[in-house]
Amino acid sequence: MNTVFIADDELTIRQGLKCIIEWESLGFKITGEASNGEEALHFILENKPDVAMLDIRMPRKSGLDVAKSAREQGYQGKIIILTGFSDFKYAQEAIRCNVEYFLTKPIDEDELTETVMKIGQILSKEAIQKKTFDHYRDKARTMILYDILSGKAPIDDYHAKDMGIDAERYQVVIYESYSHHKTMTYHFSDLLKVTNNDNSSYENVTIDNNEILLLKGNFILEKFQRFLEHYDREQKPQANSPLDSLFITYGRIVDNINDVSISYGEALRLLQRRFFCEHRQHTIGYQELPETQNQDNTIEFDNDILQEYREKLIGYIQAAKRNQVAETLNELEQRLYYTKSSIPKIKLFLTDLYLSIKEKLSHLYHSANIPFPGNAEIIRQIDEKYYLYEIILLFTEQFEMIMRAIGNPSSDNVMDDIIHYIEHNYMDNIKLENIAPLFGYNSSYLGKIFNKKVGMGFNMFVDKVRIEASKKLLVNTELKVYEIAERVGYRNVDYFHTKFKKYVVQSPAEYRRQYRES
Repeated sequence: MNTVFIADDELTIRQGLKCIIEWESLGFKITGEASNGEEALHFILENKPDVAMLDIRMPRKSGLDVAKSAREQGYQGKIIILTGFSDFKYAQEAIRCNVEYFLTKPIDEDELTETVMKIGQILSKEAIQKKTFDHYRDKARTMILYDILSGKAPIDDYHAKDMGIDAERYQVVIYESYSHHKTMTYHFSDLLKVTNNDNSSYENVTIDNNEILLLKGNFILEKFQRFLEHYDREQKPQANSPLDSLFITYGRIVDNINDVSISYGEALRLLQRRFFCEHRQHTIGYQELPETQNQDNTIEFDNDILQEYREKLIGYIQAAKRNQVAETLNELEQRLYYTKSSIPKIKLFLTDLYLSIKEKLSHLYHSANIPFPGNAEIIRQIDEKYYLYEIILLFTEQFEMIMRAIGNPSSDNVMDDIIHYIEHNYMDNIKLENIAPLFGYNSSYLGKIFNKKVGMGFNMFVDKVRIEASKKLLVNTELKVYEIAERVGYRNVDYFHTKFKKYVVQSPAEYRRQYRES
């Protein structure tokens, strides 16, 4: 509803004007009145009514003086001058004061109604035009800010000042809800306890559903820095505090409006790397971006690396080396932090790693009834994790479960663990130099104590385990000799023949035939 202010030195006229027409039915509401010019001017400048009805003759200031002063100080409302005179010179003065309407006393009801209706129509049209103008102005401002953030269009100092975005220094901050299941309960201004009158402290724009802030000037930058220092001291925000509901990334401080794109690029990259944040981490700054210039730090995680970690982890799991399992997972986490692979590719790599470990251990310990989750369940769990540390924690829990399930309960010392390992991995290319690090030894020393404890060399013990396994396959399956050789770890069938005859004193075929005849 439009607002009306009445100023006249006669109380009866003011009261009459309130009642002479149905203001509210015409879309107007009387919000104030005054009996002299000074009071009238003060009210108009303070409250900015849509319509000001001013008596031309009032104490202290005339209606025309009030109109002139109000216009000079930016008043844009409609002014109706009320006078008992019809002298043309008053009309001329009123026009010079940008007064559109001039009514003579006594006020005619119909004339006032017609004037108010006309003003109402003009105000409605102006409101629509202003709304449209504001919409396109805000849209244009948003596009300009987007260009500044993305570095698409340089802006000179003149235009920066004209837009109200000139400042000594700038910094870009991006924030979103910390919880993926809850909406934000606080705004950035709540967080920093600042007002943002006329966008003087920061600009706010939404790009690709990201809430982006362009901090402007030393005052707001210092406030933000104090906020970060406060967070570092607290470590973990209290429940229901502003920070507890927000996740914030920020780029570096820059001195030039055209360098804002650098700060924005860093903040955006950090937001895209939220996957690598630690537990309960709510802020991350440009200092934590990895150095990508070093090519060693930007490797792609391919099948060779997958096999490397697969063999390491399977070995440590079988040897029940929990410290080495933890160290290997930590090393993997650090290498993933520097990879140039996308988050979906990292999740796929980790899924493949777990499933390949599961497949190998299921084959090796098929009688252990290891309670592995189904493949679909593992794929779902890894895909739904928001953070890398959550996936590493899942791996830690799963590997602990496996170690408990396949552990050698009668194991009293490391040698029992080594024998247990050999008995479950003889089909691989198992060598002393490969197995020694799994149990914390160098190969030379392990060879000596193995010979002493077991009574034979490492390679001889492996051969005996393989030959015993091959004897079972010879009598219980129809596999060909070369197939059995491969299954027990010999890549060359002639070498298998030689070893078999050494320990059994007959060939594999003779052993099979003799067993079946008997």
